[in-house]
Amino acid sequence: MGLFDFFSKQKKETLDKGLEKTKESMFSKLSRIVAGKSKVDDDVLDELEEVLISSDVGVDTTLKIIERIEKRAAKDKYVDGKELKTLLREEIAALLTENNAVDAEDFSVKEEVKPYVIMVVGVNGVGKTTTIGKLANQFKKAGKSVYLGAADTFRAAAVEQLVIWGERVGVPVVKQAMGSDPASVAFDTLSSAKANNADVVIIDTAGRLHNKVGLMNELSKIKKVMDKIVPGAPHEVLLVLDGSTGQNAFEQATQFTAATNVTALAITKLDGTAKGGVVIGISDQFKIPVKYIGLGEGIDDLQIFRRKEFVDSLFGD
Repeated sequence: MGLFDFFSKQKKETLDKGLEKTKESMFSKLSRIVAGKSKVDDDVLDELEEVLISSDVGVDTTLKIIERIEKRAAKDKYVDGKELKTLLREEIAALLTENNAVDAEDFSVKEEVKPYVIMVVGVNGVGKTTTIGKLANQFKKAGKSVYLGAADTFRAAAVEQLVIWGERVGVPVVKQAMGSDPASVAFDTLSSAKANNADVVIIDTAGRLHNKVGLMNELSKIKKVMDKIVPGAPHEVLLVLDGSTGQNAFEQATQFTAATNVTALAITKLDGTAKGGVVIGISDQFKIPVKYIGLGEGIDDLQIFRRKEFVDSLFGD
């Protein structure tokens, strides 16, 4: 086995393990509802609806899946549980594909943009700062020089945590005193990164879900300052969501997408939860590509989200 094959196998095992509880919950229930059934009838579809909603796929996405399966079952005369599972798999894969996003191949950024600036948003406790640290580690492993900006100046713990990650990964962290203007931190970070010919800049922002107008104004100010230093920045606005919170993640996505132009999602803490269906629902409802998924506490437990691999692991292939 080559080195590449070894790491690919390792990532696959991490993904399988991370989705294990979701898979067990979803398909143990699915097995029960089709037991003894000779056809996919209204009772089966009603129970399947409950299974998907309880897996935090979301009501709207669940109804969409049920409607598609109902049409196909009526047309193709699927009659047993195995075929229902195949139908479900195909429709989930189709929904993820309809997002029209192209899966990233690796942790890379546009070479023609330098520095490539990522602004990270999300509420406290979702794993935002940890995700930034893991991203910085992956970019550095890919040979990129990285700068981190501690623009969450409202919590001392956020700044301290980012500094710890910077030391762990071996990348500089730009910070100011507590209570400083977050836009000023962004200004200093981009100025330093530009002066030192850095490849990637990741800016942390305050994880407060206050009123929409206040959030919008704060993020808009940071973005305007960035654009003055690096035209077009930020090139990516990454929203971090905690997958284990289920429907709360939907609400947070609603709030942040209303406040700023979110371009990518990172869904964390999928290991240890049976709510992995949230990835399907959020991808479908918000039409924003899920770019990264968090599957553990380890520094390498952040993976590129690849739709086919996700569906394969969820369905046990």
